[in-house]
Amino acid sequence: QEVKIFRALILGELERGQSQFQALCFVTRLQRNEIIPSESMAKLRQKNPRTVRQAEEVRGLEHLSMDVAVNFSKAAQLSPHIHNVCAEAREAIYTREEDVRFWLEKGLDGSLFEVLPPGSEGPELRRCRRCPDRWRPCLCSYSLSIEWYPCMLKYCKSRDAGGKVSSYKCGIRSCQKGYTFDYYVPQKQLCLWDEET
Repeated sequence: QEVKIFRALILGELERGQSQFQALCFVTRLQRNEIIPSESMAKLRQKNPRTVRQAEEVRGLEHLSMDVAVNFSKAAQLSPHIHNVCAEAREAIYTREEDVRFWLEKGLDGSLFEVLPPGSEGPELRRCRRCPDRWRPCLCSYSLSIEWYPCMLKYCKSRDAGGKVSSYKCGIRSCQKGYTFDYYVPQKQLCLWDEET
C-alpha cells in the first residue's frame, strides 16, 4: 500500500496528574527502496536471532510537518493495519499534506483527511515548549529513533569454475534513522514532554 506507520506510546507523568498513557500515530508514504521487500526478508534467515544488533549505517534525521489529521473510522482505505496499530490513538493520527495529495491522486476519499489549523491562521501558532498556558493550542514536537531496521539487501560475489563473476543476495544491511514530527495540538496539556529544559 506504500504506507508507513509510526506508533508512539507515551507514559503519563503521575506528578502532573496524568495516570494514563498517550498514543500517537504518524502515517507517511513509504518510498521505494526505503525498506527491503518482506519476501526477501522471509528467505534470508538471520543467524543468532537473539543477538542485540548495531546498525551498520546511520541515516540522517528526518524532520516532518504533520499538518493533516486522519479519520480513524475511514483509515482502512489507506491501510488495513491502521485499525490495529493506531487503535489507542484514534484522535491523534497525523499525516502530511504532500502525502495526502499523492493518496488523493490514487483515488482515496478526501473525507479521510482533515487539514489541521495552520500556524499562519490568526495569531502565529507557538511551539508548545514556548507556550506558557497549558490550555492553549500549540505546535507540538515528538522525536523517535529506529535503532535497527533492514534497509537494503547485501550482495556477495562468487566466481564459477570458468572464472566468471556473478553476484547473489547474501544478507541484509541494517540502518538506524531518527525522526522528528511537528503537529498541532488543541492544548499544550497534550504535549507536556516538549518543554524547554
